[in-house]
Amino acid sequence: MNRTLSLAQRNLRRNRRRSLATLLAMAVGLGAILVFGGYARHAMDAMQTGYVQMHGHLQIQRQGYFVNGSGNPAAYGISGYRTLMERVQADPVLAPMIAVVTPKLELGGVAGHFASGQSTQVAAVGLDAQGHARLRQWDDYDSASYSPELALLGAPPDAVILGIGVARRLQLCAPLGLSGCDAQTDAPAAGATAAASAPALPNDLAALALQDAPPVTPSAAGGSAGERARIEMLSATLQGAPNVVRLQVLRAENFGLKEFDDRFAVMHLAQAQKLVYGSGEPQVTAILVQLRHTAQMPAARARLAELLGPAGGGQSLELIDFETLAPIYGQSLQFFDSVFGFMASLIGVIVLFTVGNTMSSAVLERTTEIGTLRAIGQRRSGIRRLFLAEGLLLGVLGAALGVATAVVAAAMINRAGLSWTPPGYVYAYPLKVHVWGSWRLLLGTGLGLLAVAALSAAWPAHRAARLRIVEALRHA
Repeated sequence: MNRTLSLAQRNLRRNRRRSLATLLAMAVGLGAILVFGGYARHAMDAMQTGYVQMHGHLQIQRQGYFVNGSGNPAAYGISGYRTLMERVQADPVLAPMIAVVTPKLELGGVAGHFASGQSTQVAAVGLDAQGHARLRQWDDYDSASYSPELALLGAPPDAVILGIGVARRLQLCAPLGLSGCDAQTDAPAAGATAAASAPALPNDLAALALQDAPPVTPSAAGGSAGERARIEMLSATLQGAPNVVRLQVLRAENFGLKEFDDRFAVMHLAQAQKLVYGSGEPQVTAILVQLRHTAQMPAARARLAELLGPAGGGQSLELIDFETLAPIYGQSLQFFDSVFGFMASLIGVIVLFTVGNTMSSAVLERTTEIGTLRAIGQRRSGIRRLFLAEGLLLGVLGAALGVATAVVAAAMINRAGLSWTPPGYVYAYPLKVHVWGSWRLLLGTGLGLLAVAALSAAWPAHRAARLRIVEALRHA
């Protein structure tokens, strides 16, 4: 075996130019596959980080809420959610795996800025600011996102964050410093003319809005440039009665999708519960469970499924993972896999023909040599092994050069300070390529290149082994 490898090495060095051209093609092809694979891995890790920061790994919901709850979220509220959260956090099996457990309440309603006479439907969510701020700290893959700090953290209890589209529809461009409002209906910055001409808030709704609310000056209600804008939000309670709260707008944010921007609002959980449940028992529509590592999801899901029966208090609960809540993650994963497979197939075909052409040329040039070896007693299997060894040696050297090329290229990209924004996001992540340390990627592509090289050399080796001695020596 050592003699065969030694002969194969010598034969490759006999025609250095052709061997180097073949190795260059293999190294560049493998390097390109590895760089794209490393980029795809980082991209999916960054997307997963964002969705886990937003939704947690698992969500506890009422049965049927995910499918049918969007029309009436309050009907799928989880009662006694604090007891359930405490039980989950105190469980000896789950406790080492859990990073954050926090509640969320989704609701629908109508937001109105009566100083400008504008209103629009909104889909709102009530959050525990402390819990969701901790959710955003999860970074198991060292993605280092440029996500901004949660604006609700430390904000007044009646604060609300609006989507940019909602703010524009409510004609809040002047107080929030936005552009794009309809100039014909936008409220003037001074607010005096708008306050005089706009319809007053109905007395019954005003009474509801003023319950337990601090007094508001006319300038604040009108949303003048020097004061924080205020809006009223109308929603139905669990019993179907109308309820209104007055909220002060912290800011307008871009949530990444126009559908969100045109309908989305975020407020404190207590304020949302007050709007939906009034003085009744507060409930939530979901409990977000964030784990320390994504690999712990199967074990955590199994344990949570055991707890939800006795801990549900007669409620039928289910578990929804972040991939179900954010289907674009799975779709993006399939897209990257398909592109990677296409690139690998294309480069594999190129390497196949390149190595095959090199080996065929070697067989043609060494026909007399093959006849001489056969004449002195070399078996056909020995000739076949010799050419297969040359192909495999090309594959090993090409794989080594390809890995080295990819590692150097990845280091250069990682130091370039580039960034990218995943689909549906408004904040960017550093663009990185993870090659070194992606052992499955390195092993899989390396073995694939060796298989292609061996397959490329198989037919020329078979043809060389089938040469008849007399015909081979005739080429001398």
